[in-house]
Amino acid sequence: MRPLGSVFGDLLDSVFDFDARIVRTLKPLFLRPGFLSLEYFAGRQVRYVTPFRLFFFLAVLAFFVARMTVQIDANVDLGEGNQAIATAPTVDAVVRERDARLKQMDEAKRRMAGTPAATGIPGIEAGQQAIRNTADKRIRELQGTAPKAATPAANRGLVINGQRWDAKDHPIAIDWLPDFANRWLNTQARHASDNVARLKQDPGAFKDAVLSVIPSTLFVLVPIFALLLKLAYVFQRRLYMEHLVVALHSHAFLCLSLLLLLLAHLPAETFAPEGTWLNGVFDWVIGLLLAWMPAYLLLMQKRVYAQGWPLTLLKFAGLGVVYSVLLAMAVTAAALIGLVEM
Repeated sequence: MRPLGSVFGDLLDSVFDFDARIVRTLKPLFLRPGFLSLEYFAGRQVRYVTPFRLFFFLAVLAFFVARMTVQIDANVDLGEGNQAIATAPTVDAVVRERDARLKQMDEAKRRMAGTPAATGIPGIEAGQQAIRNTADKRIRELQGTAPKAATPAANRGLVINGQRWDAKDHPIAIDWLPDFANRWLNTQARHASDNVARLKQDPGAFKDAVLSVIPSTLFVLVPIFALLLKLAYVFQRRLYMEHLVVALHSHAFLCLSLLLLLLAHLPAETFAPEGTWLNGVFDWVIGLLLAWMPAYLLLMQKRVYAQGWPLTLLKFAGLGVVYSVLLAMAVTAAALIGLVEM
């Protein structure tokens, strides 16, 4: 018979290789930019968790914690907000109710901005648009200018190329794709269209769906970022695998930073009322973490590739712009996948 802790340790070791090396790895990963990559290139690898396993462990852990901690503001009830606006007796009452709801949701977005909770902002924005649509409709009704042909379905569904998707009247039909591909796209569009109404009522489900997809998105971006490094430093004649190690350590650091941001944001929201000194301390911690992330990546690029500051800054800026575009596209794709699968 073995102690439960020993069995649990075996499980962690089997799945994540969670042993004493993780302690020796996390400190330099966070505090010493480029150190782990240079150690790996020098052949001193046994003391530390391997790059891929490190990235995998931190990505899974960070986004697991994100799903547990990131919440859409519970006070923002989209269903009640729409109902109160839709039954308001006067135009002034509609405007007051609409503005109060939008202000409440803007405050929720402001608290989320710049934190890991920002993944919930698209859901809130969808709710805001629904409130605006409901308010506009109610104002037209009260003023006697509501379009008679409007139907409840007119404000629902997925919009593609300026038109609402419909399996019969406006399906997805891409000429150069085979029929089975167009059928698959229309099936996904049907799922997304059905989920639009659910999104307005339950933005938290959309948040969970997106967070479940983002780790897979990062696994795709890592080799692409390594390729960008290869192109940026093509004259150094480094192997692609060396750039891949740098990319893995960079993304592992970002996942660790995200995890720390989540852990700092949670007590700030839970135990430190807004405006108090304790809340200010957590705000400073979050601000320092956000500032350290780009500074770390710049220092890492400088130390690993050992070029002068002007050239390093130029390449860092170029890589940052290209990668930001790719990341935005990847997050958009993750949001679309999340909308389909929520």
